[in-house]
Amino acid sequence: MTLQLWTWILVGITFALYIGIAIWSRASSTKEFYVAGGGISPLANGLATAADWMSAASFISMAGLISFNGYDGSVYLMGWTGGYVLLALLLAPYLRKFGKFTVPDFIGDRYYSNVARTVAVICALIVSFTYVAGQMRGVGLVFSRFLEVDINTGVIIGMIIVLFYAVLGGMKGITYTQVAQYCVLIFAFMVPAIFISIQMTGNPIPQLGFGSTDTNGIYLLDKLDGLHRELGFHEYTSGSKSTIDVFFITAALMVGTAGLPHVIVRFFTVKKVSDARKSAGWALLFIAILYTTAPAIALFSRTNLIETVSNKEYKTLPQWFSNWEKTGLIQFDDKNGDGKVQYVADASKNELKVDKDIMVLANPEIANLPNWVIALVAAGGLAAALSTAAGLLLVISSSVSHDLIKKMINPNISEKGELIAARLSAVVAVVVAGYFGIHPPDFVAATVALAFGLAAASFFPAIILGIFNKRMNKEGAIAGMVVGILLMLFYMTKFKFGWFGGGSKDNWWFGISPEGFGTVAMLVNFTISIIISKFTPAPPEEVQDLVENIRIPSGVGSASTH
Repeated sequence: MTLQLWTWILVGITFALYIGIAIWSRASSTKEFYVAGGGISPLANGLATAADWMSAASFISMAGLISFNGYDGSVYLMGWTGGYVLLALLLAPYLRKFGKFTVPDFIGDRYYSNVARTVAVICALIVSFTYVAGQMRGVGLVFSRFLEVDINTGVIIGMIIVLFYAVLGGMKGITYTQVAQYCVLIFAFMVPAIFISIQMTGNPIPQLGFGSTDTNGIYLLDKLDGLHRELGFHEYTSGSKSTIDVFFITAALMVGTAGLPHVIVRFFTVKKVSDARKSAGWALLFIAILYTTAPAIALFSRTNLIETVSNKEYKTLPQWFSNWEKTGLIQFDDKNGDGKVQYVADASKNELKVDKDIMVLANPEIANLPNWVIALVAAGGLAAALSTAAGLLLVISSSVSHDLIKKMINPNISEKGELIAARLSAVVAVVVAGYFGIHPPDFVAATVALAFGLAAASFFPAIILGIFNKRMNKEGAIAGMVVGILLMLFYMTKFKFGWFGGGSKDNWWFGISPEGFGTVAMLVNFTISIIISKFTPAPPEEVQDLVENIRIPSGVGSASTH
C-alpha cells in the first residue's frame, strides 16, 4: 500500500477512537467537565498526564532540537524531566488536598482576593495560548507532509478535531482520550527507533544503540562528531551555550513544569490525596520511556541526514527529500551551481535549509523504513499534539467559565449555564489557538519553552509560597505575579519579536536566552512577593489555618471538593 493510504487508514482509525471515547465519556456536569468527576484511577491519570505533558514539543521537536544542537539540546531533557519530580514532591498532593478545580481557583481562595484570581486567570490564558501555538504548529506540520495539504489547512483540520472532543467530553472525555493517545504516541515513537537501532547498530534497544558501534565498529557518537568537524559544525558531544544559560534554561523548564495549569489540573481528577502522588509516579515512568529514547533518535536521524544529503548530487537524492521539499520545510539553494548539496556550517556556503521540527517525522523515511511505520509516526505526532492542545483548551475554557463568570461575574449562574459558557469559551479558544498555530513565534519546542518560562515567572512562586508560607498575603502574591509575567513578556517580545528596540543574542541580559529568562523573572517574583508581604497586613486567621491544613501529611484522607 502507498504511504498516503497507510496514513489515511492509521490516522482515521486513531481519530475514530478519540471521537468514540469523547462520545462515550461526554461530560454531563461541571465537575465532570472540569475534573472528570474526581474519580480517575492513578494509573489512568498517570497515562493521561504523560500524554498531556508530552506534547508536540516532546514528540516532534525535542529530538530535532537535540539532533541539530547536540549537547546543548540536552537542557530540554533535564529541565522537563526534572520538573516532573519537582511537581510530584512539592505541589501535586497539596493542591489535590486543597480540592479546587483550577489554579486561579486555588490562588483566588488562598489569597482571599478576586484581584488575585483575575491576575491568575490572565496569566493562565497567556501561558496556555503560548503553549497551544506550538501544538497547533505541530498538527500543521504532520498534516502538511502526510496528507499533502499546506500547514495552515493542517492547523484548521486539527482545530476541528480538538474542538469536537474537548468541547463534548470536557476533562472526562479528554482524560480517557489521552490514555488512548499515550498508547498511540509511545508505540509510534518506539517502533521506528527500534527499527533504526537494529539497522545502524544491530541492537534492538535504542537507548543501548545510542552508545553502541555501527556495522564498521565505530562508535556512533564518535562518527557523528567526525562528520560535524568535517562540515564545520561544533562537535555533537560538546556544547556551545554558556554554563549560566544552560542552568537558567534547565531551571525555567523545571519550575515551569511545576507551574503549568493544564498539568496541575490533572491532579484534581483523582479520588484521594495519596492518588495524586501515585499519579505523578506513574506519569514519570511513562514519560521516561520517550525521554530516554529521544537522544537515540536525534543521533540516528542526524547521522542519516548528513550521510544521505551532504555532497550528494541533487538529482539523485531519494524520494523523501522531494516529499519534504514540497512542504517548504527543507530547501536546497544551489549557490555554486555544481548540482551537489553543500551542507556546511558556513552560512555563506551552506545550500541546505532544514526545519528542526521535521527530523522525527522524516527519520523513518530517511532510513527507508516501511510505509506503515512512516504513517504510524504521523498518527503519533498528531496524538501528541492533540492531547496537549485539548488539555490546554480545557484550562482556557475553565478559566473563563469557572474563575471569571461563576466566581466573579455571575455567582448565581446555573450548572447548565456554566457548562454552556465553558463550551462556548472553548470554541473561542480553539479559534485563537488556530491563529497562533498559523503564526507561531518560533519552532515548536522553542515556543513551548517560552510557555514554561511564563509559567515559572507567574505561577510557581505564588503556588509554592501559598503552600509553604503562611505569612504570604494577597498584596505580595499579586505584585509578584504581575511583575514576573510582565518582565518575562517584555524580554520575550524584545528578543523574539524585536519589539522595544529589538536586540541580538549579543545583547541578552547576563547572557541568558529568552528560553531561560523565566528563571530570572521567577526570582524577581519571589523577591517582590516576600518583601511586600513583610510590609503589608498578614492574611486572615482562617487563611493561615487553611494553609496549615493543606500541609498536614495525611495522604490517605479524601480531599474536600467544595
